[in-house]
Amino acid sequence: MLFTDTHAHIYLPEFEADREEMLKRADKEGVKRIILPAIDAETHESLLALAAAHPGTCLPMMGLHPCSVKENYREELRIARDYLKKGGFVAVGEIGLDFYWDKTFTDQQYLAFDEQIRWALEFDLPIAIHSRNATAECIEVVRKHQDGRLRGVFHCFSGNTDQARQVTGLGFYLGIGGVLTFKNSGLDKVLAEMDLEKLILETDAPYLAPVPFRGKRNEPAYLRYVAEKLAELKGIPLTEISAITEKNTRDLFCL
Repeated sequence: MLFTDTHAHIYLPEFEADREEMLKRADKEGVKRIILPAIDAETHESLLALAAAHPGTCLPMMGLHPCSVKENYREELRIARDYLKKGGFVAVGEIGLDFYWDKTFTDQQYLAFDEQIRWALEFDLPIAIHSRNATAECIEVVRKHQDGRLRGVFHCFSGNTDQARQVTGLGFYLGIGGVLTFKNSGLDKVLAEMDLEKLILETDAPYLAPVPFRGKRNEPAYLRYVAEKLAELKGIPLTEISAITEKNTRDLFCL
């Protein structure tokens, strides 16, 4: 039984002390591939070093995270694009909009999002979308660019049923992580209405650890708790969750 963690920042300092042991724990739980979303120039080298050290297991994305869109966002975009042109990336990400903490650079976030979507179309890559407090806005941006070629995932999806249907109607996937296990998240009710054919699994490690680890550092080995919760919700065996979500992951990222 195999799983792919489609979104994990395991190159960050939170894993410095036990990164190799953490990867072994993931492998033991059947998590054979981990896709690494980029943040900004401060961490690109760490991401790429990890991917180079574990080819076939750790697969890199490249992009500029919306929370890193500041005064220097043009330079950050230049750096990300230079990396992207070298090839070897499975997606443009993570990109999008974040209106949770600070809206100072809202206009710049939109500009960066638009530009990186154009990269995805140019390089024929999927996009991994960050949409915290901005799900509706990200849907509209995708709708504007969708010409039948754009594909991707709304990572850490936490919207409502109507938004989930809009996302999948645009041909995009829903990235499902630890939030599904949270008692009052409401995500279980949304997913009860959705087909499995547009779902992929993720941890967003080191963030958003599932129950029973909520509040602690997350890691790819904990993906199993998300898969088990989804199997329980759908009333099907865990092996079926593995088979379907793996197919979805291969289809999206061309693995």
